[in-house]
Amino acid sequence: MDGETLRIGDVLAEAADASPVESVDVVARHLQKRFQAVCVSFLFADLIGEKLIRLAIADGPEAEREGTTRIGLRGSVYEKVLRSQRLHVEPHGDNARRVVAPVTNRGDCIGVLEMTLPYTDESTLRQVHEAARALAYIIVTDRRFTDLYHVGRRTTPTSLAAEIQHNLLPSASCCEAAQFSVAGGLVPADDIGGDTYDYALDRDTLHLSITDAMGHDTESALLATLLVAALRGARRAGCGIAEQARRAHRALVAHDCGIATGQLLRVDLGEGRVQLVNAGHPRPLRLRDGEVEELALAVNLPFGVPSPVPYRVQELELRPGDRLVLLTDGMQERSASAVDLPALVRDTRWLHPREAVTALVGAVRTACQDRLPDDATVMCLDWYGADAAGRRESWSS
Repeated sequence: MDGETLRIGDVLAEAADASPVESVDVVARHLQKRFQAVCVSFLFADLIGEKLIRLAIADGPEAEREGTTRIGLRGSVYEKVLRSQRLHVEPHGDNARRVVAPVTNRGDCIGVLEMTLPYTDESTLRQVHEAARALAYIIVTDRRFTDLYHVGRRTTPTSLAAEIQHNLLPSASCCEAAQFSVAGGLVPADDIGGDTYDYALDRDTLHLSITDAMGHDTESALLATLLVAALRGARRAGCGIAEQARRAHRALVAHDCGIATGQLLRVDLGEGRVQLVNAGHPRPLRLRDGEVEELALAVNLPFGVPSPVPYRVQELELRPGDRLVLLTDGMQERSASAVDLPALVRDTRWLHPREAVTALVGAVRTACQDRLPDDATVMCLDWYGADAAGRRESWSS
């Protein structure tokens, strides 16, 4: 180690000057220079969260620079790091240390940074953690300009319908703020079923939606595209959720391409009040004080179904500590009925929302023996309160 401090500003500046495909190499070079790190690599999860793909190794075999190394995530030290969001340090050879750091941006687990260091002290580990955080910001910026990260995540063939569906989802499946954490997860059916979820954060409002376009394969994917575009367009035009619902409905009717269920939520970050529209969709589950209940909401007809009754805006009130779980009917299909969803929501209450989502869709996937007849989708919202100073500290690894 040369005794110099890792300057994050220098790392970011060099990354800005480099090609978008060299993000990992830039961080690796700085770690090598400052701490004599070797075998520096970045690993990120595939689309279904089952495997990690090693994107690059700074001084490893050339064959591993093409993302050919795939490692099972479940039960690995990498899963432990992603769950705990803490560095993992262990002996590696003669006096060296293997270090694995989480690469996470606002709650969205992008992957892990792995390296071998000749020795570690508190200052070194702190700077490695800062380098991993910087890498997260660099990747979030650079992946807009390259397919490198998208291609590497595809460990199985992707159909046209699956490509469309994936591009309809938020670029980050999880988001954290002082007042809340939200995470979504989607396990596609063998024949894509048209599910989507979405969220957007304004200065004082969190917008959520979960939808299910009827049909399968490209038919449902194209219907979902029309639906999501109508909802996003109305939201970005400043419309309330009643008008968002009306515009989505009119879009489906005008193009006569099918129907879709959906649930739209508008959360006031200042007071925890929720406005909600339910268009023929399964009711959400609420976890409060250790008890889970299905919310007794009125249900309008699905989008695309003519009705003389306007979309009804209902109101809920969130209390600090509440967890709200939104789901599609694929989570309740006959094959998935063996899963006691309320009990599972209760049993996973100490997990971070992104881990709770993984547990919920994973249980349904297991019950269906990996042959889902319909997409299974979940959104999990944890509410800390308008005056919350930080995130819940009781999540365990």
